[in-house]
Amino acid sequence: MVTNTSGKKKTAVARATVSDGEGRVRINSQPVELVEPEMSRLKMLEPFRISGSDLRDGVDIDVDVVGGGFAGQADAVRTAIARGLVEHYGDAELRDAFREFDRSLLVNDVRQRESKKWGGPGARARYQKSYR
Repeated sequence: MVTNTSGKKKTAVARATVSDGEGRVRINSQPVELVEPEMSRLKMLEPFRISGSDLRDGVDIDVDVVGGGFAGQADAVRTAIARGLVEHYGDAELRDAFREFDRSLLVNDVRQRESKKWGGPGARARYQKSYR
């Protein structure tokens, strides 16, 4: 059985394919163990820590992630993997465990950066002015 899911965070989009296998997890055709920085790798593997390692041994997960920076990509991959596991196994207890740990494991974070406006260095900040 093959399951396709996706996850988003900021401008990063991750598409995961979960299939029966022997525990391989690949991010952009690269083993997850080679992902740098280490904090991103730990973030991506969070769903397995919550669910227990026995679930990982039964599936192969291929994730293609584009856009954003390393932190946004890590969160997008994490959401895609968690959704894929829940959909692949159809386990309500697993879904509840993910939801209790962190809702963003199953729900995309829709927040985006506010665009810069004229008259200042950022979205809200304004340039200083002096009269004397």
